[in-house]
Amino acid sequence: MSSDKLPLEHPEDDEIIYVSKSEIKRDLHALKAMGARLMEMKPSLLDKLPLRERLRDALDESKRIKSHNARKRHLGFIGKLMQEQDIEPIEKLFAILDSTSEDYNRHFHQLERWRDRLIEEGQTALTDYLTKHPNADHQHIRQLVRNAKKDAEQNKPPATSRKLFRYLREVDEASINGT
Repeated sequence: MSSDKLPLEHPEDDEIIYVSKSEIKRDLHALKAMGARLMEMKPSLLDKLPLRERLRDALDESKRIKSHNARKRHLGFIGKLMQEQDIEPIEKLFAILDSTSEDYNRHFHQLERWRDRLIEEGQTALTDYLTKHPNADHQHIRQLVRNAKKDAEQNKPPATSRKLFRYLREVDEASINGT
């Protein structure tokens, strides 16, 4: 066995895969960077993620740490806790929040299409939307759609249409994060 390769065992197939120390270090640095982004997030966004209790406590604690060296040590601790965390939901949220990502743009355009369909098609679009998002408040959506149509007929600014879009985004983000 080479000194720069470490064995990684998979119990389900009894196969040993060798991973270089450099690759392990890169993965740990990536987890640490992800932890640093989580440290900067608002608690309301952190609530939407399925974080382990110890990691969530450490992220909450990081808000109180002011010393540079202490924050640096604490970030190392968070990086270590990130190794035990399922990072897929975190990456998904980061992709949605990153306005330069393709996922963000696709998500944004999908919400715009829902808003336009709801205003143009009415009940049929609402039924389709509610099958995909059963937790949405259908009466609130109906009211917003009705007001958006009225604003368009009276050539008013699309303020209600924007409110509808914001509500659809809230519902969609809640369904993505399982809340």
